[in-house]
Amino acid sequence: MPFKIFFTTDIHGSERCFRKFINSAKFYDAQVLILGGDITGKVIIPIIKNANKMYRAVISNRPREVAEDELNVLIEEIRFNGYYPYITTTEELAEIEAEPKGKERLFRLAIKESLEKWFALAEERLKPLNIKVYISPGNDDDFIVDEVLKSSDFIINPEEKVVEIAPGVEMLTFGFANPTPWNSPRELSEEELEERLTVLADKMSYEGISIYNIHVPPFNTPIDQAPKLDSNLKPVVEAGQIVMTGVGSKAVRNLIMKYQPTLGLHGHVHESAGIVRLGKTVCINPGSEYNDGVLRGALITIDEKKKKISYQLTVG
Repeated sequence: MPFKIFFTTDIHGSERCFRKFINSAKFYDAQVLILGGDITGKVIIPIIKNANKMYRAVISNRPREVAEDELNVLIEEIRFNGYYPYITTTEELAEIEAEPKGKERLFRLAIKESLEKWFALAEERLKPLNIKVYISPGNDDDFIVDEVLKSSDFIINPEEKVVEIAPGVEMLTFGFANPTPWNSPRELSEEELEERLTVLADKMSYEGISIYNIHVPPFNTPIDQAPKLDSNLKPVVEAGQIVMTGVGSKAVRNLIMKYQPTLGLHGHVHESAGIVRLGKTVCINPGSEYNDGVLRGALITIDEKKKKISYQLTVG
């Protein structure tokens, strides 16, 4: 019987995408689900409670005001778009903003509570089906993510490990990226990336199916192309067109070319969905459209006896 893996990445806090990720096990008849980094959102949306029991929020520069009986609808809208809702008052919000690291404390708490809710839902839905779920952090994820992953008895965090996800199928996982203009939480120089990745790569046998679940894609490929930015972090435009450039990792490319694993699973660059072959290695970046609640992924089917794989990009 074919062994199926569903892979996705870069959902950035979208509850709609996470629910689709859970549902993908049944939909694609997959035995393993992999969420490869950048799982958390980037923004808290304060919901201000007024004296007249109305609730006000601004979502994507769009002011919203609802009555108490519509509050849950507003909260769900915020969560589904990858943001974290926080019900507060004008006075409390001012106190938080005045507190040193007040926003940071609140943000980490929001991440923790959201992930705990997600992981409990995944366990409830998928544990009875004997589905394995691998979730690891990406470069944009705060280190609170590791703590929440560690506390789960069901979700497996394969970060900086080599694990056997099925008989004869090995996977190494690494969520750090090469330096970005955004100074994200998990960045390393190319030299450090190559050093730490080589330690992992040397632990693999390469006798069966070998998978590199590395968040950042290999450099200078169709799956690492992003807008080139100027000194003000604005896209460079020439002849009316946005200039694209490779932003992936040279260390990751070097590693893939040296060891030639069967498969590379990547993300990080939302605009560059695609499949590319580097030597004998098939590298996949499903891309990301989390802002629209669209879950982009990849379905990989493994024939363990023949040591062959087939693959396709998915949109759901």
